[in-house]
This record gives sequence, C-alpha cells and structure tokens, in this order.
Amino acid sequence: MRVAVVYERMRPEERQIIEAIREMGHEAVPYHLNSSPLSFEGEYELDVVIIRAISSTRAQVTASLFEGLGVRVVNSSRVLSTCGNKVMTTSALVKAGVPTPRTKLAFNLEGALKAAESLGYPVVVKPINGSWGRLVSLAEDEEELRTIIEHREAIPSPYYRVHYIQEYVRKPGRDLRVYATEERVVAAIYRVSDHWITNTARGGRAEPAEITEEIEDISVKAVRAVGGGFLGIDLVESEEGLKVLELNGVTEFKNASRVTGVDIARELVRYALGGF
Repeated sequence: MRVAVVYERMRPEERQIIEAIREMGHEAVPYHLNSSPLSFEGEYELDVVIIRAISSTRAQVTASLFEGLGVRVVNSSRVLSTCGNKVMTTSALVKAGVPTPRTKLAFNLEGALKAAESLGYPVVVKPINGSWGRLVSLAEDEEELRTIIEHREAIPSPYYRVHYIQEYVRKPGRDLRVYATEERVVAAIYRVSDHWITNTARGGRAEPAEITEEIEDISVKAVRAVGGGFLGIDLVESEEGLKVLELNGVTEFKNASRVTGVDIARELVRYALGGF
C-alpha cells in the first residue's frame, strides 16, 4: 500500500508514523504541505492518507481534497472539522449523552457575565478553536471575567467574539489524555501539573494511566459521538466521574508512547490500514 503522511513540520510523531509504515511493509509517501501544492487532478496513486497537519484549517481542507479523489483519509474531514471546533465537539458529546462540563456560549460581555453567574465562579473561558491550552483563561470573579472578555473582543477575529464559558472542574492536579478509536482505547496517560492547565506542551508531566472500564467506556463513546477516527481524548476527573473536555483529531503522542511503552504510531497506521 502507498500511504501518504501529510505534514507541516516533521516532528517525532511524523517520523515514527513513517517508520511504522515502512516496518509494516508499505510505502511511505511524506507530503510536506509548506513546499508542495495539492492537485485536484487525482495524480497521487495513494491508498491511504494520514493527516498530520498542525493547522486545523489545513488539516480539514487537505482531508477534503483527498476524500474527493476517493482516497481513504484518517482522520476524515468531518471528524477533523468537529474536533477542531469546541462548539461542534460539545454539541456532539451532549447529543450522544457523553458527560462533559457544563458550558455556555455568549456573544458579548453582558451575555458572558450572565453565563458565569449561572455556572458559578470560577469559570474557564476558551477559544472555540486552538490547542495546547493557548488563550485559555480562568476567571475567579466578575472583575477577572470582564478583563478577559475585553481583551478577547479587542482581537480582530470573529472567533473571539464567541465566548465559550465552562464550569471549572476542580481536578486532583492532573487530567487524562486517552488515545482511542471507535472500538477501543489504545493508551492512556495522566498529565500532572501544579498549574491548572496540564498540557504537556505547557510543562505538564506524563505518567502512565491504567485503562479502567470507565475510561474505556467514556472514551469510545466520545470517539463515536464525533464520527469515529483515531483521536486523542482529554478527560477530567470530577466528583461526578469522568468528563470529556475535548477531542483532538491530529494528536501528539511522543510522551505517551515513552511512558506507556505503547507504539502509538504503529497503532495509528494499523487503524488507517484497517480497510485493506
């Protein structure tokens, strides 16, 4: 099989995916988006495309192009679109009955203050797109929320006029990153930090986590809710049990592979080749 790996920057994950493709006896076709244009003419002769673009917009449009050419794409443009937008993700989870923190949308300062009053302080304000915990803010009270919203509305982008406001879940100094498909969990880690943002890209420490029945159940349900795929699921431990924070369509996994011993790159390739 000819398996393309579409990427913007060759990170350890992309190198591991390419190595896994070759070790499994297939031809790896690295495709660097920043130096090569894409064609709608169907000239690629590919069996599978694995999307590894960092930009969610580039990931979605690239997946759409190859899907139009009849190529199997992992993850699909529909799944990438849903996971790349927190509003779409939360809507899909709520519709499927998957536990997630209480969340409200507001479109100006007045609405944001009412949303926070309803949820109860502190609240977390997030951009509806983005990753690595960027521009995620914690408002302990009304004064802090006013400042956050004023700063967001000064950013010249319509995305920051949509205020995604979520209850703050008091977690035990950690949360979970789970790697799963619509059928099973592949690996799970705790992301441990003294800071309330636990992303490993922001200094969080990765530790292996036991895959419990609860983790398996909620993770698989979350992946199914957004349409399937090979995804990273962020979970938080609350007093009511696990809740899903978000899903990642192009997930990083080098630290998870290191601490769990699971070859996540190989698992991703195996999933991508599942139809062959």
